[in-house]
Amino acid sequence: MHTTELTKRHWLLILTLTLLTFVLGTSEFVIVGILTDISSSLHITNAKAGTLVSAFAITFAIATPLVMSATSHFPKRKWMLFLIGLFIILNALCVISTTYVMLLALRMMTAIVTGVLISLAMIVASENMPIAKRGLAISFVFGGFTLANVIGVPIGTVIAERYDWNATFLLTTLLGAIAFLASFFIFPTMHSPFRSSMRDQFSLLTHPRILMAFFIPSLGFGATYAVYTYLVPILKGMEAPSGSISWILFGYGFISIFSNILAGKIASYNAIGRLRFVFLVQAVVLISLYWTTDNFIFGLVNISLMSLMAILLTTSTQLYLIDLAGIYQPKATGLAASLMPVASNVGIAFGSALGGIVYHQGNLMSVTWVGGLIAILASLLTFLSHRLDQKQKQAA
Repeated sequence: MHTTELTKRHWLLILTLTLLTFVLGTSEFVIVGILTDISSSLHITNAKAGTLVSAFAITFAIATPLVMSATSHFPKRKWMLFLIGLFIILNALCVISTTYVMLLALRMMTAIVTGVLISLAMIVASENMPIAKRGLAISFVFGGFTLANVIGVPIGTVIAERYDWNATFLLTTLLGAIAFLASFFIFPTMHSPFRSSMRDQFSLLTHPRILMAFFIPSLGFGATYAVYTYLVPILKGMEAPSGSISWILFGYGFISIFSNILAGKIASYNAIGRLRFVFLVQAVVLISLYWTTDNFIFGLVNISLMSLMAILLTTSTQLYLIDLAGIYQPKATGLAASLMPVASNVGIAFGSALGGIVYHQGNLMSVTWVGGLIAILASLLTFLSHRLDQKQKQAA
């Protein structure tokens, strides 16, 4: 790419990838909004229904790097179109799902498809844009997840309230079909020039600095999802009117738009240095929920702050992982591009699982302490990583 400006074709590709991540994000996150509907319909506890979140995230985290490495030589256009088609089929099957086991299996298979598609979207956004505009393109791709929380999750929740939770998956099926059509007409032909071995790619993960950077977003997302997974039960405990919950989730997602904007600002200068203190503030916000939810208004204000803090780490940690990969293993760029989505889902998995354990013990609001403590761990790890960066610069 010799041009430094984005053409109409560039923008069409960016918007198509953003639509794709919006659809994938809606499918993944909407479970939070319909969690209690699923538990009631399938006659399981809310804590057990929460395993649909953690199982999705665990499968995503384990399968994504393996499949990405094994299919690195696949033509990207054909491979992505196939995966989008498979996504449509899996969501359609969720519409007719009648048991917890069936739904769990379908969600785990969807997690594999989702993880690979997100990673490929990051690579396509990077490879097909002018170098100076790659950051902008990637931020738009991440923005699809923000829009999923703003638009997709609330709409899915409203559909579940008016019909049932199965109908929500009809929405994700239709959205998948729209994404497929857009992708079919917009995606360029993209061939992988070589096939690298899985050993070459996974050697990236042998570097301590890469592992350290990987667990920063894992802990950051874990802190949020220890609480967010059970946000609907928390809202019901605050005696929120049932018809207002979807609007509150909409407000949560809308505020995250500003979180995405702030994430770009943080990434612009001394990103890791700034994140040290972002995580400390996040810890205070999450722990404060333990008390503020006793009052409906104070609780909503605190939940809004939780949303504002939720994704401040995304752009910074994505770029940080790519930069470190360029230093330690430049040949593993494909795997490096997948690390941020994988790390986030590792965090979602163990955060929601830890929250579920505490919730299962009968003390719902203790999940706020779990989230706060995880955020403190994220801050400590970021402090250490930043210190090592400074020492490396001084040695150079």
